[in-house]
Amino acid sequence: MDEWSLARDALAETDPEEKCQLVDRLADRIGSGQWVPSDPGPPGLLACGRPGQPRLVSPRELPKRGLGSQDGRVALVHAIAHIEFNAINLGLDAALRFDGMPDEFYRDWLRVAHDEARHFRMLRERLNELGSDYGDLPAHNGLWDMAEKTAHDVLIRMALVPRVLEARGLDVTPGMIEKLRQVGDDRTVALLEVILEEEEAHVAIGTRWFHHCCQLRGAEPDSTFDSLLKQYFADQLRGPFNLPARRRAGFSEPELERLQARGA
Repeated sequence: MDEWSLARDALAETDPEEKCQLVDRLADRIGSGQWVPSDPGPPGLLACGRPGQPRLVSPRELPKRGLGSQDGRVALVHAIAHIEFNAINLGLDAALRFDGMPDEFYRDWLRVAHDEARHFRMLRERLNELGSDYGDLPAHNGLWDMAEKTAHDVLIRMALVPRVLEARGLDVTPGMIEKLRQVGDDRTVALLEVILEEEEAHVAIGTRWFHHCCQLRGAEPDSTFDSLLKQYFADQLRGPFNLPARRRAGFSEPELERLQARGA
């Protein structure tokens, strides 16, 4: 089997652990030098696999639970595990869907998929320690919904998935970490600290390729990003924003000023 067929199989796989193992195989081939990913060609029909559980519901239907209880911590870890599972698919989909990009684009997004698989496994192990498992609770599908809305244009995908939806993790995770530390859940804190650091790098990858696409099209990045926010998110973004992390991930000062004004 050639590697791009393996990547397609990984994207289509419905079993979470099997998906992670397929991503591991891809990463091993890249890391060993057996495969240098390059343009996969036109994507054709891409199938994205997910398990039958968790049941997908509207975000409004998800119960609100405090982190002072184990049930609340299980709900939090499950929600983040679901995001990381979707992020595996997002990395694979970006690499497979958008042909005509530089070779480093494909290496970047396959590497992101491997990071996300590791994050998912970490969180699933934590769920098991807490007496639960991935799929035991309902979840929402906002991250993948936006992937489908941006499937037609790599510039829009790079702008809105890593730089909006995944960047929200940079904003909210420090507060989660502080609350978990207050209730003594140091094990989950340690996992989220690792994920926060690595997700910052993933947002930076999105910034890099968003700027690349803007340059190719002669578009000004700051105003293009603001226009896409107005088109796709209207008044949905709310602060506070993690400005230091967003700066490190490549956000410009005008972008951050507009975000703060929009989210006030």
